[in-house]
Amino acid sequence: MTVPFDGVPLHQHRELFERLAATGYTDAWSSETDGTDGFTPLTLASVWAPSLQLGVAIIPAYTRGPALLAQSVAGMAEAAPGRFALGLGTSSDVIVGRWNGMAFDQPYKRVRDTIRFLRAALAGEKVDEDFETFAVHGFRLSRPVVDPPPIFLAALRPGMLRLAGREADGAILNWLAAGDVARVVSEIGADKPVAARIFVFPTEDVEVARSVARRMIAAYLNVPVYAEFHRWLGRGPALEEMWAAWKAGDRKAALAAIPDRVVDDLVVHGSYDECRAHLQCYVDQGITVPVIGLVPFGIELHDAIDGLAPTR
Repeated sequence: MTVPFDGVPLHQHRELFERLAATGYTDAWSSETDGTDGFTPLTLASVWAPSLQLGVAIIPAYTRGPALLAQSVAGMAEAAPGRFALGLGTSSDVIVGRWNGMAFDQPYKRVRDTIRFLRAALAGEKVDEDFETFAVHGFRLSRPVVDPPPIFLAALRPGMLRLAGREADGAILNWLAAGDVARVVSEIGADKPVAARIFVFPTEDVEVARSVARRMIAAYLNVPVYAEFHRWLGRGPALEEMWAAWKAGDRKAALAAIPDRVVDDLVVHGSYDECRAHLQCYVDQGITVPVIGLVPFGIELHDAIDGLAPTR
């Protein structure tokens, strides 16, 4: 399950974390976009629900300096030994450039260099190296990690997916349909765990679900990296009208241009039984860690947690 839950302050999450564990959820995965940072919710979960596996999808490779990133990862790994997975990614030009004022340059090389740096730093080695995209001289963690966490690489297209297969311990996917999974996973070229955040709106009101989902799809799929991902997946013809309207500044027309079939493919909705069956399709196609991104629109949170629970 994706945490933290919208509309609930972090200090009130203890009962929710405990409920996840009690109803059979295995993992809690955070994110880092425009809400909380990626580590704080997991730190709380590590204490309040010690049976849960923890992950973050994702920490951008740009927005922390290499040494600070290593310290943050080491701290989380120490708080939850053997239960934490780091999700690393390029993020996007919006988050890196517009929001954090950093140059979104050489993303492929930046994440590659960051993985290599973290491997050395988390093992307690002294790092003194000029990488292609940054340099680190004389850094050593004073509290090296006894059991370094696996590093999952967020990847969308072939180059990054293959990098995940070569240098990471797993891959993280986002905004894809169950029918896309086999093609995407085949590019990884290695038998490694694959996590995917899957947006789930458990409602049988199809029109409400599609209306909310269209806003989510437009917000994400107009970001260049996601637009190119869906062109590669073959969804370009279905989305070109939406992209054109968005570029012209006509948001209403952009939303209307998203076909129902795209909405139904990319956002899971329906009864609890229908949602669980759709999630199982992702697993059947190769997702090993399906991470529910609960859409909190008109839903009683406790009911949704219980209704989607693996043990139901």
